[in-house]
Amino acid sequence: MRVVLAEDLYLLREGLTRLLEAHGFTIAAAVETGPDLLAALLEHRPDVAVVDVRLPPTLTDEGLQAALAARRRIPGLPVLVLSQHVQQLYARELLADGSGGVGYLLKDRVFNADQFIDAVRRVAAGGMAMDPDVIAKLLRSSARSQPVQRLSPREREVLSLMAEGCSNSAVAARLLISDGAVAKHIANIFTKLELAPAEDANRRVLAVLAHLNGVAEG
Repeated sequence: MRVVLAEDLYLLREGLTRLLEAHGFTIAAAVETGPDLLAALLEHRPDVAVVDVRLPPTLTDEGLQAALAARRRIPGLPVLVLSQHVQQLYARELLADGSGGVGYLLKDRVFNADQFIDAVRRVAAGGMAMDPDVIAKLLRSSARSQPVQRLSPREREVLSLMAEGCSNSAVAARLLISDGAVAKHIANIFTKLELAPAEDANRRVLAVLAHLNGVAEG
């Protein structure tokens, strides 16, 4: 599995490179600036991009904007964003187009190797890996939206765990409820967010996107 890595801090970039290689990933490119990231993504078209939000030359949101620009050229390009702090705008921008694997992790999670590698693999496979702290902040900020008001507290807990990438069994284990109860809660979430059955659409991802982005119409 090929990775393009973008991180401006040399030691962290080298550390992530070695960690990923130790778990069987191939580093197609490891860069430190926004322009270099965009060029590397367009050249290598990797299986997943692991991107620091803030990169030179501006050290604002250069990394995120380069990744979004690449996704416009390569629809569905899987991107896992790393950030020092929770930034709602960054998370919403990343989720906005609803295509391909996406992830948003706080950098502290990188120090948990198993959690980080699992997130990279999930995003590369087209799934979602959202940091629990990011989800909590987005849910709080969306509390006044109609779709959120439709969900019960337990349904919001289930949806938060879905956003983390948890399977039904994992949700059940975390909440100490049965698999059947989880399935019922998820069915209710789909109904309340008006996500009709479809053959190819991943309604789990659509539910999270609708909720976090406020795109479901009440």
